[in-house]
Amino acid sequence: MKKSIIYSLSILFLAGTIFTSCKSIQNANNTQKGAAIGTAAGAVIGAVIGNNVGSKNNSELGAILGGVVGGVAGGVIGNQMDKQAREIEEALPGAEVERVGEGIKLTLGENAVRFATNKATLTATAQANLDKLVPVFKDYENTNIVIYGYTDSTGAVDYNQKLSEKRANSVRNYLAGKGLNNSRFETKGLGVKDPIATNDTAEGRSKNRRVEFAIVANEQMIKEAKKEAGQ
Repeated sequence: MKKSIIYSLSILFLAGTIFTSCKSIQNANNTQKGAAIGTAAGAVIGAVIGNNVGSKNNSELGAILGGVVGGVAGGVIGNQMDKQAREIEEALPGAEVERVGEGIKLTLGENAVRFATNKATLTATAQANLDKLVPVFKDYENTNIVIYGYTDSTGAVDYNQKLSEKRANSVRNYLAGKGLNNSRFETKGLGVKDPIATNDTAEGRSKNRRVEFAIVANEQMIKEAKKEAGQ
């Protein structure tokens, strides 16, 4: 998560240096400067993030997390996402939490969210780990969450595709059953696509059997952020 933040700040600094050299920006007030710099930097960050996340994972997740509001409102959203990311890390140590643009990429490996063999049934350990995330998701109710399910390459591709869809739905249904608004969730099963490790070893296959979350601001959070920023 730290690398992503540092990288984003570097781009913001570069954009800020370029745009603050313009006479129109120099003559603007601080809020106007922030909005102009933020919007320009947001465009740069969005493009870079979308490509970077897409290359490491599925392009759709990259597009979702790469989309930015920009400006002062984008900074307001970013601050809220920073807090939520920290709370997720505290609630579930060992989870892979990465701040990307104005969203969060959360990866839960097989050790965190395990299913019964060849089934979409969550184990007791998986349920206990998801329970730890519920309070955080409830505190940040103005976010939408896309859940991606993955499998390793063992078995037929079609079978794994359907299994990954069922597993993503299983996670959504469990969280909704804990009181979270079901309309916040969208699920995608990606089967054997986008492996993050080799499928030639047991360790690699275990890493590929994972669940990922793309957490982004919903329309209400964006509206409130713009109001707070005076946009």
